[in-house]
Order: sequence, then structure tokens, then C-alpha cells
Amino acid sequence: MTVRTNPIDATATGVRPGEDIRYAFTIPNFGDFAEPRVFARCAQAVEAAGWDGLLTWDALVGEKWRHSRIADPWILLAAAGMVTTRIRFGTAVTPLPRRRIHKLAKEITTLDHLTEGRMILGVGSGDPIPDEYGAFGEPTSRATLAAILDESLDALDLIVTGKPVTYHGRHITIDDIDFPYTPIQRPRIPIWVGGDWKNPHVMARIARCDGALPAPGFRLPAPRTVRTWRHRIDEIRSATTQSVPIDLVLGGPTDLDRAADIVGPLAEAGVTWWNEAMPYNSTLENADATLRRIEQGPPRP
Repeated sequence: MTVRTNPIDATATGVRPGEDIRYAFTIPNFGDFAEPRVFARCAQAVEAAGWDGLLTWDALVGEKWRHSRIADPWILLAAAGMVTTRIRFGTAVTPLPRRRIHKLAKEITTLDHLTEGRMILGVGSGDPIPDEYGAFGEPTSRATLAAILDESLDALDLIVTGKPVTYHGRHITIDDIDFPYTPIQRPRIPIWVGGDWKNPHVMARIARCDGALPAPGFRLPAPRTVRTWRHRIDEIRSATTQSVPIDLVLGGPTDLDRAADIVGPLAEAGVTWWNEAMPYNSTLENADATLRRIEQGPPRP
């Protein structure tokens, strides 16, 4: 294996308006996909069928009443990274407030090395809050979770520099710790922010990061909403502090016969990634149904 030693530009995931849209496929970390070998086979199929990326959920227990078999997303992504060479990998999304940011930094840095610079980190608060947080005695106030999320992003930016870090926030403390193990991608692994684009706090978070990733959608955007998306995308681009275009990610399940009607206008509006997802029904965690859709390939206009 050839190991890439030169830092690569984390902004390479982005495409400018008018260029070709890219295509990711989202697979949950539960159901059939809790088996790492099944997840790895799906990753191979994603790459072989011409998709550009594979995202996975970062559920801990999900909805307790479902009693789902849920695997660790980082182990699943490691399994997938070992059997592919081209596609990007990431989470959609990782709830940062229930992660120790210094531990998470090690995990994503290690995965970035394993995949030779193909990692993307999706971040958000996560749901359902009573089950994912409250059941473990964690804070359940959305304001508190948002504050922890923002401090986590602050600390992560410092950790990945490789320099000694001292950070004192209300929720996160790091006292003069050296983090010399840094990601391949520079200046950092791309961070895609999940959440409601209408929320000004989410918009501010997006502006400092590398992409915008709403919660996975399970219904196609109607043609009449494209004008709304274009307006929202213009707002995001005007607010960003990045010197290069950020990624704008929308998705849902597609009917291939209607792909041109759905994805084409969104690409023209400025969406840079289409994030395919299975419908929110019994097929969501079924490997056979998912593989059939993966093998059909991306919904190119």
C-alpha cells in the first residue's frame, strides 16, 4: 500500500456551482449493517457502482423502544476503509455533545490515515435526546447541548493543529496537552454541519465549517422547493468565513426515473452532494434491499 505523506487540501471535497454534483450513499449503523462484514460489502458495492461517498449514522441506542442492534460507526468505517480505495467516508451525523472531543479527534485522525485522507466528519446534536442522552444521565437541554457542540468544534480546531493545546470552556477543559498525531488532510478533516438551516445558530456553525448537511431526508425535495433551497444556499454562501466554496448536501430516496427532475435543479441551485438514503421503512436496515439500490448507481440527471 502506498501511504500518502503530503498533506492534502480538505476543501477538495467541494465543487463550485455549475460543476458536477457528487453522490454519497447513507447506510445506518444498525440492523443488518451492525455486522461489519456486511457494511464492508456494501462499501465495496458503493465504490464499484460509481458513487463518490459512503456515510453512516452515529446512533448509540436510537429509539429505545426499537431495541435495535447498533454497532460502533468508527469500527464500521474502518472495515469499509480497508476494502475501498476511492470513495469518501463520513458520519451523518456524529452528536459531538455526547463525545469526548479529545477521544473523537484520535478516532477520526486514525481513520483519515487508514483511508489515506478520505474522511469527512458530520456533526450535530443528535436525536432522540431523551434516549441518546437522558437515559445515560447526560444533559438534555438543547441550549446546553448546542454550547457543548460549539466548544467541541473550538477544541477540535486546536487539537488537529498538532501543537500543544490549552482550552478552558464552560464544558470542555484541556490543559497543555500535546497532540502531534494529525490528520492527513490539512488544515483539518472536512466538517459538515447537520441541523435545521433555518436556525441562526446552525447557520453560524455552518459558516465556520466546510459543509452543510441537514438531517437525512426520507422524502424527495419537491420541484417547487428548489427556489427555497437556492435562496437558503445563497444565504449560506454569503455567510461563510471560508475562502473556498463549502459543500452543500441534500438527499433522500430517489426514483431513478425522476432523477433528472429532482437532482438536476438542485445541482443548478448550488447543491454539491446528493446524499441517497433508503426510505424510512423496513428497507432502511435491510442489506439486500440496500445493495439492490446501491448497485443501480447514482441518480445522475
